[in-house]
Amino acid sequence: MNHRYLALMIAATLFGSGVLLTGCDKKDESADAAAAAQQMPPAVVNVMPVAFQTVPQVETFSGRTTAYQTADVRPQVNGIIDEVLFREGSEVKKGQPLYRINTDNYNSSIEGGKAAVEQAKASLITSQANYNNAVAELNSRQATLAQAQSDLNRLKGLVEINAISAQQYDQAQTAYRTAQAAVQSAQASIAQSQAGIESAKANITAAQSGLNASQLDLSRTIVRAPISGRTSRSAVTAGALVSAGQATPLVTVSQLSPIYVDISQSSSELLKLRQQLSSGKAQAGGNSVELVLEDGSTYPARGELALAEAKVDESTGAVTLRALFPNNSNLLLPGMYVTARLTQSLISNAVLLPQSAVTRTPKGETQVYIVDANNKIQVRPVTINGTYNGNWIITDGLKADEKVVIIGGSKVKPDQEVVAKPLPATEGEGGQAPAQGAKPAQGGAAPKTPQQAAKAADKPAADSNKPAAASN
Repeated sequence: MNHRYLALMIAATLFGSGVLLTGCDKKDESADAAAAAQQMPPAVVNVMPVAFQTVPQVETFSGRTTAYQTADVRPQVNGIIDEVLFREGSEVKKGQPLYRINTDNYNSSIEGGKAAVEQAKASLITSQANYNNAVAELNSRQATLAQAQSDLNRLKGLVEINAISAQQYDQAQTAYRTAQAAVQSAQASIAQSQAGIESAKANITAAQSGLNASQLDLSRTIVRAPISGRTSRSAVTAGALVSAGQATPLVTVSQLSPIYVDISQSSSELLKLRQQLSSGKAQAGGNSVELVLEDGSTYPARGELALAEAKVDESTGAVTLRALFPNNSNLLLPGMYVTARLTQSLISNAVLLPQSAVTRTPKGETQVYIVDANNKIQVRPVTINGTYNGNWIITDGLKADEKVVIIGGSKVKPDQEVVAKPLPATEGEGGQAPAQGAKPAQGGAAPKTPQQAAKAADKPAADSNKPAAASN
């Protein structure tokens, strides 16, 4: 029993000593850590002062090229193609002959039309001669009537005094009535002759119209280019039978300089833009459009916005914008897929920050770190409205002259004391800090004019870039 008791006492003593030693070690480590923290210098961060400015909001759209003018060439007369007068795929001028249709039938029609015109003219001459004869006949009959009237008046007085017989007076009356009938007949002949003249004139007009139509058809046997441009492949060759108004065009001529680019923008984006403009948060941008080709190269000439449709396509929910580009070298061809960049608006009182300055919380909110007057880190929730030249466009959440942490935010936390140093000029996004206004006005930098901001628009970073997740 004594040995067992002694063993228990020794074990208890050793256990108590171990616990005491362990407690002492932990206390010493905490003290060492506190001392080390007091001796560690504050973290160094690079900051940039907040300065407001007007920033172009450059939107990127997909689009396709469309010919400025397109004309499907169809024949206007029937016939057989005698000759194709152009080279497929070549440039043609407006009015240039493209096809020649056989003219035999149309030459015959012209000869027949000329004969009909001459015949109608001859009929007019005959009608005019008949009219002249009728007029002369009328004059003669009127003279006879006048003589008969005079004789009748003279005999009337004689018959009343029985100087002549009643039979002589009756004969004079008969002669008078006969002369009247002859005058009426001559007048009817004149009217008939006048009708013949009018009919002959109408026949001449109809015959001339037929001749003109035949001559027009003959001229249309030469099929000409309706516009200047480049031709497609010819649908027919010499010997083919064509007809007026046929469904299949002989060839298509497309004018490629200048050329259109049709751009599609969703109606929701357009609505957002108009709300920003109406609320005064943004100003209207310029009409200049930049084009990026399928190989990623930038088209050397800028275009101008020419049309914005006043309706939404029900099948796509998009609005079509149309831009006009010069194309003297014919580099752009109809149907090419392109990317268009358009400065649709200018955001007033915005701040440009490098992407390293903005973080995203687990809830998806965007925020930045600022250094306050006591050189301590504070959190500022911010609102982002796209990118410009690789920098985030901040539209809400910051005040003028606040110091935003650009570099070093990942190694600090809120309320931590830091040493703030200016951001070096070469440390911003794309090799340099974003340009900020130098002259404060209304709590920030003096905004650029819309013309200056639109002119300064350059290639923006893809809007799909998201702020990095917050590290704390």
